[in-house]
Amino acid sequence: MKVFVDANIIIAVLNKEYPLFSLAARILSLHKKRNIQIFTSPLCLAIAFYFSSKKSGDLVAKKKIEILCRNINITTINEKLSRQAIQNAKVHDFEDGLEYYSAVHESCNFIVTENPKDFYFSKIPVVNCEQFLF
Repeated sequence: MKVFVDANIIIAVLNKEYPLFSLAARILSLHKKRNIQIFTSPLCLAIAFYFSSKKSGDLVAKKKIEILCRNINITTINEKLSRQAIQNAKVHDFEDGLEYYSAVHESCNFIVTENPKDFYFSKIPVVNCEQFLF
C-alpha cells in the first residue's frame, strides 16, 4: 500500500505538535512495515522545513528533513503534473493540486492529511491520521 502524507502531518512530527504528533509519528513509522510505503512531495518537505525552521532554526530543521528523507519516499513534481493541477477546473488551491497529482503519479492508495476537505476533488481516498490508523 502506498500512502501520501501531506505537509501538516510532517510538520506535526518535526515540531512535536501535540496532540497530532503521536498519530502522525505512528504513520511515518509504518514506512516499509506491513507492506506500507510512505510518500510525500518536495513541496510538502519545503513547507515542513519552513515551519520547522521557525521553531528550531535552519540547521536543526535541515537535519530533521535529512533524517526524514532517508526514511520515506519522495515523489516528483514536474511540468506535466503542474499542468494537470492548473488545468483541472475542480482544483482551486494550486498547492493541493500539485500534491494530489504527485500522489496520483506514484499510484498512492491514500492521502493522509488533517485537512481532508482541501482534497475535495480527489479520486483517491483522503483521510486524517485517526481514520487511517483506526
